[in-house]
Amino acid sequence: MAAVLMYSTASCPFCVLAERLLRARGVADITKIWVDLEPARRSEMIERTGRRTVPQIYIGERHVGGYDDLVVLDRAGELLPLLAGAPHADAASGATL
Repeated sequence: MAAVLMYSTASCPFCVLAERLLRARGVADITKIWVDLEPARRSEMIERTGRRTVPQIYIGERHVGGYDDLVVLDRAGELLPLLAGAPHADAASGATL
C-alpha cells in the first residue's frame, strides 16, 4: 500500500472525515503533520501544495488535495488503485506517471 501523509490540525473536521475515509479503504498508517503545533510545517505545506487549508493529503508522491478531492477520487474509482500503488494518469497531459 502506498504511503499516506496528511497535513492536519487538531480541530479540523474535514481531517477527521479524510482519515475515516482512508481507514475505510484499508489504510492502516497515516503519517500526520500537525501544522497547528509546528508553524514551520504549515509554511512547508503551503510551499509544497500551494494551498493554505487542511487537510492536504499525499498518497505516495501524488498530492491528492483536500477532503473534497479525496472524495472525488473515491467516487471515480481511482482511490483504491492509487492506494495500491498503481500508476495514475496526469490530468493535464494524459501521460501515465
